[in-house]
Amino acid sequence: MTETSGRRAPRRAEAERNDRALLQAAREVLAEDGAHASVAAIAARAGVGIGSLYRRYRTKEALFQRLTELSLDHWVEAAERGLADEDPWRGLAGFITARVEYGQGTLGPIAGTIEVTDAMAAKSARSDELVEALIARAHAAGALRPDVTGADIFLLLEQLGRSPAVEQLRRQGRTDLLEAAAEAHRRLVRIAVDGLRAGRHSPLPGSPPSPRLLTERWTTRLAGGDDRPG
Repeated sequence: MTETSGRRAPRRAEAERNDRALLQAAREVLAEDGAHASVAAIAARAGVGIGSLYRRYRTKEALFQRLTELSLDHWVEAAERGLADEDPWRGLAGFITARVEYGQGTLGPIAGTIEVTDAMAAKSARSDELVEALIARAHAAGALRPDVTGADIFLLLEQLGRSPAVEQLRRQGRTDLLEAAAEAHRRLVRIAVDGLRAGRHSPLPGSPPSPRLLTERWTTRLAGGDDRPG
């Protein structure tokens, strides 16, 4: 190893640590502040300067696009693990739990506020394909209630992927109650997931949500009110 490469290695490691901290901070600030999350708040939460953030991401949109890509990568990995499980119900339930733990609900507020890149679109299409396969397999096995759709599960993930109690306690600095709130949230997730199982249940109200409800939220709107693909 040369002297120059020896100096670069610590800097590269520090940059990677800062990047991980920024992405985690962005998830947390998005959960609390939604699409109005500021780069200043994200940098402060990550413990880095604004300059460090902008050296890594030219704009807030670029940061949120990267966050979305990583979420889609995790979505694909979790779905592939679910499909690898020989038990259809366990595979689907494991996928849902993994996505909730990742914090799926934090990205909902930025739908329609950022441009959808080609990479995001390709990963989204792949994740949709895998989840539909998970659902079809669970339906075929009689494990998933027949009136549940992929859109239902996505919207459920978005709701369960946030915990208002955890977010409030974090803002208040109540670290003494955070684990209890997280445990309570895990119980609610289990209750909700068990409610998806086939068996005796009441009919779901209304019609199934259209996939357009999900995809068109990511269409950005022009100032004059016209739509354009994200």
